Amino acid sequence: MKLYSILFGACPKCHQESMYTVKNPYVLSDTLKINERCSHCNTKYRMEPSFFYGSMYVSYGVGIAFAVTAFVISYLIFESSLTIAFIAIVLTLVGFMPIIMRLSRNIWINLFMSFDKELASKGAKT
Repeated sequence: MKLYSILFGACPKCHQESMYTVKNPYVLSDTLKINERCSHCNTKYRMEPSFFYGSMYVSYGVGIAFAVTAFVISYLIFESSLTIAFIAIVLTLVGFMPIIMRLSRNIWINLFMSFDKELASKGAKT
């Protein structure tokens, strides 16, 4: 169930709403703006000031995964030169930067919160 929250940016406790104020990550001014609390289960997203700084470490790993994927597709599948593969990696990382940042935040918050099946099904505020 964590996978749903990680991929779609849903509340990690109830999965009933998006954590982000704007669902589209390519609205760059609002890419990282999150709601204060979930309107469904009242989960507080920022557990402490600067909570999401830890997601920077996660973004390194997510960025590496995107870069390796770009390399495999360009160099091994399309058999391009190393120069073209390098360009593909750079373009992938730049193009997917908002998605990488959000995925990293989603992974980070899901390390500290677990899905609550009862909370999701009841719809009650806690």
